[in-house]
Order: sequence, then C-alpha cells, then structure tokens
Amino acid sequence: MNDLISRRLKAAREKLDLTQAQLSEKLGFKDRQTLAAIEAGQRKISAEELLRAIQVLGVDLDYFTDGFRLDGEGRFSWRADKGASDDLLKTFEARAGRWIATYRRLGDIQGIKTAVLQRHLPLNEQSTFEEAVTAGEAVGLEWKLGDKPALALERAAEASLGALILYVNAPKGISGAACQVPGLSTILINRNESEGRRHYDLAHEIFHVLTWEQMPPEHRELSDGDRRGKGRYKRIEQLADNFAAALLMPERALAPLWQARNGGDIHAWLNRTAAEFLVSAMALKWRLINLGWLTKAELDSINDAKLTANGRPKADQQTPRLFSEAFVRRLHMALAKGQLSVRRAAVLLELTLDDLAQLFRDYQLPVPFDL
Repeated sequence: MNDLISRRLKAAREKLDLTQAQLSEKLGFKDRQTLAAIEAGQRKISAEELLRAIQVLGVDLDYFTDGFRLDGEGRFSWRADKGASDDLLKTFEARAGRWIATYRRLGDIQGIKTAVLQRHLPLNEQSTFEEAVTAGEAVGLEWKLGDKPALALERAAEASLGALILYVNAPKGISGAACQVPGLSTILINRNESEGRRHYDLAHEIFHVLTWEQMPPEHRELSDGDRRGKGRYKRIEQLADNFAAALLMPERALAPLWQARNGGDIHAWLNRTAAEFLVSAMALKWRLINLGWLTKAELDSINDAKLTANGRPKADQQTPRLFSEAFVRRLHMALAKGQLSVRRAAVLLELTLDDLAQLFRDYQLPVPFDL
C-alpha cells in the first residue's frame, strides 16, 4: 500500500505541475527531503499528512488506496484513426486502466511476482530502417516463431516479455495500445478488427514495449499508416512499422514464395500469400516495396481496392476470446478463493453476472459462483 501511495502522490503532483518544494510547502513540511523520501517509498506518510494531501491535490481517498485503479501510473500509446476523439480515448483509457490494475492487484494478492528486469531492443531514434528490419527478423528467430510468425506471436510475447495481452471490445476507431506500468507491460488489441490488422497491431506494439525507455511513443498515433509530417514520433512509428513487417513476414520465408510466383495476377498472389502469413495484403505489398522486389511496372499495376484486409475467408477467421487466458485464470482464482467479490469483479470488467459466467465458460473454466 505504501508503494501505491508513493507512486500516486508523485503522479498527482506532476499532473498539477508542482515541484517537490512547492508541494512540500503546501503540505507544511519543513523541507523538500521529507516529500522526496515519501515519493521514493523510504518514509511512510501519516494519516494526517495523507488527509492534507487529499485536500491540496483535489483527489479522493480512493485515489491513494484503491489498487484496482490505475490513476496516474499508466503510460499509454494508442493506435487510433482520425475519427476517434480525445474524449473517447480518455474514457476508454480509464476503462483499460481498471482492467490492467485489476490484473496487477490480483497478482499482488496471490503473491505473483512481477518481472524486475525488462527486455529491450538496442535501437534508438537514430537507428536505420534496415536495423529495425534486422531486429524484427532476429526476434522471430530467437522466439522460434517459424515461417508463419503470427500463429505463435501472442504466446511468445507473453512468455518472453512477461507481457499482458488483452483482446477487448474497443470503440470503433481504436485499434489497440501499448501501456507501461511499473513491473508490467500491457498490449491491448481490438478483438473486432480483421485478423490481419490484429496481428500487425500486436507486432507493432511489441516494438514499443521493447523500446519504450529509449523511444517513448506518442500518446496517440494514427492507425491508418499515415506517417506524414516530421519529428521524432514519425521516425519512431516508421521504425515500428519496419520491425513489425519483418517480424510477421520474414524474408527467409517470403523469398521462396516470391521466387516461385511465375507471373500471373499480382493481386491474386498478394491476397493468397497474405492469407498464409495471416496479415493484410496491403501490409504484404509494402513489405515487398521495402524489400525492393516489386518492379515499377508491377507496382503501377496494383489496384489497392483489389487487396483484401486479410486473405483468409471470413468464415475461417475467429474473433479472439475476450481478455486473455492469463487474465481470466487469475480472475477465476481470485473469485474461487474469496479474494474478490463477484459483484466487484463484474463492476471492474463492466460485465453482467451472466456475461461474467460466460467468460469463464469460454475459457473452459467452471463458473466460481452461483447465478
């Protein structure tokens, strides 16, 4: 609890753009070192000091004590199109924060340790696109993703990064996000997007998880691939795109298929091959462009309207189950052991009791409560 209060005290102070000296004066501390020690978790805050902080910072008691909220702690980077308003993102970010905080808090209650060391890619804003491609290919080999990486990517990211990957019902216009909180990296994917889009978003967000400290992404990036403009954020997203393409469509697996093409309709080949890699045909087209394999005549002949969002027939695609197995199993254990009430769980997940029961059935788990 002391760590939670420390983190949120610092977050609330920074949100109000107050220095430690300024807040110390408002709280009646003799010097800045007292507040610095509290924020660092080296000194506990007294009940009287906490009440004073609540008044000065304009927050409620739950802000400091409710572990099922993510107030002031999560750093999000959203993939959303131009139609998603800032208010929509803000509202959905609060919901996503509750899901992430619930997973983390239940882990604390159950004694599950979070990873202290986080993995990183040796890339920065000065890295070349070729270096990002090389990194994508290397991660695929290290994680043993095989020739169709999309099939194994989710499990590999969970195992190798200790990341929480959640498939959620996001509002239209929001594709997904990466989120950093102390000790936990999270990737959110809109489960209602096409399969190819979901896989590309996952690979793209993995790049951000692996490079967050040296290249923190913008709070919001356009999901339509529009990389116009200048600046560091454009560069970071271009590096992420190159990494994701190489991770999902490794040259070692793509080259034999391209060499065996023997002419024919380029659209049919793109759609068919995209289906094999479980990506969109448009993403495959851009991978070929960056590899330099398409002639100018071939490129000019491509009609983007003939390219599918995903080459596989829709009947063969399955919408991912809500949230994830790791998330639902942790929740199931909490309910079974009385660590969380059923009604509190339903409120946190914004589900009815019937929907909560169905969530467990979807993961072949017994419903841990009576309807």
